[in-house]
Amino acid sequence: RQLTGIYPRLLKTFEIAQSVMATESKPKTVLVTGGAGFVGSNLCERLLKDGDRVICVDNMFTGSVLNIRHLQTDPNFKLVIHDITNPYQSEEKIDQIYNLACPSGPGHFLVDPIKTFTTALFGTLNMLELAKQHKARFFQASTAEVYGEPTVDKIHESYRGNIDCTGPRACYDEAKRAAETVCFDYWRMYKLQIRVARIFNTYGPKMHPYHGRVISNFIRQAIRGEDITIYGSGNQQRCFLYIDDLIEGMIRFMNSKDEDFIGPVNLGQTAEFTMNHLADLIMLLTNANSNVIYKPLPADYLEKRRPDISLAEEKLGGWRPKMGFLEGLRRTVHYFQGIDINKYPPLRAGWSPRGLGQNF
Repeated sequence: RQLTGIYPRLLKTFEIAQSVMATESKPKTVLVTGGAGFVGSNLCERLLKDGDRVICVDNMFTGSVLNIRHLQTDPNFKLVIHDITNPYQSEEKIDQIYNLACPSGPGHFLVDPIKTFTTALFGTLNMLELAKQHKARFFQASTAEVYGEPTVDKIHESYRGNIDCTGPRACYDEAKRAAETVCFDYWRMYKLQIRVARIFNTYGPKMHPYHGRVISNFIRQAIRGEDITIYGSGNQQRCFLYIDDLIEGMIRFMNSKDEDFIGPVNLGQTAEFTMNHLADLIMLLTNANSNVIYKPLPADYLEKRRPDISLAEEKLGGWRPKMGFLEGLRRTVHYFQGIDINKYPPLRAGWSPRGLGQNF
C-alpha cells in the first residue's frame, strides 16, 4: 500500500521536472536597450549564442553599429534605432528586458549631462512600463557610481553611499540612484520581476576608444604613440572586471530561480591595481614608447573603489571573475589594434541619429 501511494507522487514529480526543463530550454525573446554599446553588444552576442531572440534597441548616441554589424545576418537578431526617453512598443511578446541604455563613461556622460540624466531616469521608466505590459522580467544595469566616494575599504551592498548631488558627475550618479528607486517601486506596486545589479569598472573588446575610462584611454594613447595621461600621483587603485565575467554574472542573475533575490548585487572584481602599474602593463603589451605625464586630479575623482562580491558568489551559483587581468588586457589590446579608431570619434553634444536609420 505504501508503494502504491509513492508511485503517483514520483510520477507527478517527474512530470513537473519535465515541464520545468521544457520551460528553461524554450528560447526567450530578450530586449536589450543600449544593445550597440560596449556591454550591450557583448550581451547580445552571448544571448544569441544561448539560442535566444534578441531585440537590440539603441539610438546610437554612444553605441556603434560596428559593434553589432556581424550579428545582423542572424535571423534571431533585430536592430531598432530608438531613443528610450520616448516610449517604445513591441508587437512581439517580450520575456526579458536588459536596461543598459545610458552614457556611462566620463567621456560620454559629461558631454551632455541632461541627456545622461533623462536617459537614465525617464528611459528606465519607459522600459519599466514596457516590462509591465509584457509581464517581462526586468534587469537594471545600475552602477558602482551610486556609492559615490566610499568611506569604507570594501563596499557591501548595504553601504548607503557618499555622493555630491551638485558635482559634475551627479548627472550620472544621481540618475542611476533614482532609477534604482523606481525599479523597486514597480516591484512593490506592480509585483514586477526586477533584478538590480551594481556594475563596477569593466573592460574588454568593444570598449569605445573615447569612453573616458582609464583602460581605453591608456590603450588608445599607447597605440597612437601619444603621451599616457595619469591624473594625480598614479597611486590610485581600481579593480577591473573583464566583460565576459560581467556578462556571465548578468545572465545568471536575470535567470535566477530565487524570486526573492532581486538585488541590488555588486558585480565586480576585487583585485586592485594602481594607475602606474596599469600604464606599465599597457605599454608592455602594446610595445609603446609613450611618455607618462601627470596632471591634477579632476573634480570628484576617486582614490579607490573595491567591491564586496560575497553576495553574488552566494546567490549566483558561486559566480566569481575567472579572467586573469594580464590575459584580459592582452585581449583588449588585441581588439584595439584591430579596429580603425578614427571610426569611433569622441562624442559631441547635440548629436542625433534622426535620419540615419537607412545607414543601419
